[in-house]
Amino acid sequence: MTYETTPMPLETRKEGFMKDVKDAVDGADARLTDMAHTTAEGLASARSAAQDAMGEARSRFDDVRRRASHQAHCAADATQHYVRENPWQVLGGAAVAGFLIGFLITRR
Repeated sequence: MTYETTPMPLETRKEGFMKDVKDAVDGADARLTDMAHTTAEGLASARSAAQDAMGEARSRFDDVRRRASHQAHCAADATQHYVRENPWQVLGGAAVAGFLIGFLITRR
């Protein structure tokens, strides 16, 4: 599966990633089953195929991890920019949130 640079809904990305992982695991499982039924000469090629499948799964996982890390950095940068531009609004929001949390905790 190729990943686009345009934002997609989280559910769509999650479903795509889960499908990729499931396909990789299913492929590895099929190769392991094949390895159990092969002779000694076929074992080397089956092992190579399993290693290739796991390498592809690792590559996909690393791609998703890199994208998530990049998005987290972008969100952190945007948050930092907003806080620097609007410090009093952020401080007021934090005070209100703290008051509400304290109120809800004392009601128990």
